[in-house]
Amino acid sequence: MNILFWSVLLVLIYFGLKKAYKNTKDIALNRLSIENEYTKEHSPKLSILHLSDLHLENISITPEELYTKLKDEHIDLIALTGDFLDRKRTIPKLAPYLAVLNQLKAPYGMFAVLGNHDYVLRPDDLNTLIETLENASCKVLINQHEPILVRGQLVNIIGIDDFSTSRSDLKSSYHGIQHGINLVLTHDPTIVLDMKHHHFDYLLAGHFHGGQICYPKAYHLAKMGKLARMNKIKGSHTQDGKKYYINEGLGQTAVNIRIGSRPEITIHELSLASAQIESGKAI
Repeated sequence: MNILFWSVLLVLIYFGLKKAYKNTKDIALNRLSIENEYTKEHSPKLSILHLSDLHLENISITPEELYTKLKDEHIDLIALTGDFLDRKRTIPKLAPYLAVLNQLKAPYGMFAVLGNHDYVLRPDDLNTLIETLENASCKVLINQHEPILVRGQLVNIIGIDDFSTSRSDLKSSYHGIQHGINLVLTHDPTIVLDMKHHHFDYLLAGHFHGGQICYPKAYHLAKMGKLARMNKIKGSHTQDGKKYYINEGLGQTAVNIRIGSRPEITIHELSLASAQIESGKAI
């Protein structure tokens, strides 16, 4: 009886893990339309490709497959929200993905922030990662912002450094910012709980992988902060009346499996409507 029990259990575990690994290839391409009280039919829009948590040691998609999925999409701007890798030897693997993203020819560029896994690298290796990104025309924002002009509207791309490793600096990120639409990029979305007095129109983050392994909830994420304990680990949410989105990530960490979550590519169509635009006063 014991032999039969353990044999059946091992078979179930084998097929369970096989299915869990297969789930890492089941990539969701999600599209969201983000509007506000000023949005009208003619309001300008910004189409943002959002990728997060590539974890290149265990990524779910090849550069070629990524290009095939995205080549026919309308993309204005590319946002990468951290956790590219955590090993020096993986850094060369990033270049082909950046090359593919550049082939999409997003007119307003590509921006990135770093995540907690990126900071596992030694300082020299972290600099190599940043240089790899910036040599591929990807602007890395570390507690700073970059203004861009989109169809007559000023958009501030605000890059807040990783909250989970205590590197976030809201004061520096917003220093000298001009009035416009504020799009925040950050890795750990828990920062939203500290942003009551820092305005953003939309915030993009990652970090939680949608739990990666949920049984049925991602109880193991409780140690990752208050937001995780509130079970806000993926998808669209609101904090203090401000909208934010948590991407489930393209790669996996620790073990290359997913249960109750899917790798994700997201395209956000963000309305750039404001009181100034709708009154005919473009900033």
